[in-house]
Amino acid sequence: MNLSELKLLRESYCRDHKLVVFTNGCFDILHAGHVRYLTEAKKQGDVLVIGLNSDESVRKLKGAGRPVNSAADRAEVLAGLRAVDHVVVFAEDTAEELVRQLQPDVYVKGGDYSLDRLPESEIVASYGGRTVLVPMVEGRSTSNVIQKLQRHEAEPGIEGKDNS
Repeated sequence: MNLSELKLLRESYCRDHKLVVFTNGCFDILHAGHVRYLTEAKKQGDVLVIGLNSDESVRKLKGAGRPVNSAADRAEVLAGLRAVDHVVVFAEDTAEELVRQLQPDVYVKGGDYSLDRLPESEIVASYGGRTVLVPMVEGRSTSNVIQKLQRHEAEPGIEGKDNS
């Protein structure tokens, strides 16, 4: 979905008195931590919109070799989750402009952030919205998944071994 379409939907949701929740991120290799986070985000309102970092912005944020999955694939996987209503890809380093234009009622980020490290939260507060920090799921991260895969590659003959 593009931003213009999303803004029209936002107007419709506003008329219907539906709370729009927004979060953003790379969501490169989807794992249980992401699913739990997005489920909690959806509980904050009626409609969950995800701002998905473009491939180039993921490379800038995470470094060479990332993203593992393309933006199109990441968007398709996210859109298939029960909690997610809409996905929009953005190329900027932060989601500030998306937040400014969409003006969600609630902005959600993971507990590894703080309000003073989120320029988006200032924008949300400026029009009367609120920012919610959702606690992280211990031991669940894309970096952990990648490290586990690298260990598997480095240890031949471990098929069937559970390294959870």
